[in-house]
Amino acid sequence: MSKFTRIDDRLHDYLVSVAVREHAVLARLRAETAKLPQAGMQISPDQAAFMQFLVRAIGVKNYLEIGVFTGYSTLAVALALGEDGRITALDRSAEWTAIAKRYWAEAGMAGKIDLRLAPAAETLDALLAEGRAGTFDFAFIDADKENYELYFERCLALVRAGGVIAVDNTLWSGAVIDANDTDADTEAIRVFNRRRHGDARIDLCLVPIADGLTLARKRA
Repeated sequence: MSKFTRIDDRLHDYLVSVAVREHAVLARLRAETAKLPQAGMQISPDQAAFMQFLVRAIGVKNYLEIGVFTGYSTLAVALALGEDGRITALDRSAEWTAIAKRYWAEAGMAGKIDLRLAPAAETLDALLAEGRAGTFDFAFIDADKENYELYFERCLALVRAGGVIAVDNTLWSGAVIDANDTDADTEAIRVFNRRRHGDARIDLCLVPIADGLTLARKRA
């Protein structure tokens, strides 16, 4: 078995210092979000850089995001998209996304982002009703864990063959291997991980970046 490196805070800081090229507006948004009690909901800068890399490598033009929070991940992807790239961003909170919209505008990216405020399941069904099945290149799920299965199934219908679905928090701070943790969110992630392992519709990997990022490529 190949050696793996355990990432502590000091090594993570080093990683960020040599491998993350964070846009100035992203850095300011991250700093403002860090002051919120819910700051842990924001993805890390190295994960944002990884997602930007994937978006550019795949040539993403249509991106779907479920769970916007203060818009850090949305803005990171918007900055990586080409001029013709578009984001459909789903959230329920007008309060948190008001922060997002300020920074999107400051970075000149607001025109790329279609923010839809409603329960995500309703918006996903609306997108399917609009004829958007098979039209997205990339989808990112980072919302309520108990609905991960529902969101994944809708995204699988919405992304094209060869498209990618990224799902956040699938290591859940290690709670997935703690037999004493029977929290509903933990159980939902365990179920999600187990089902993806046997899912013949996708190619699969789980990257141990930040809190765990599952990548699923939709097979033809």
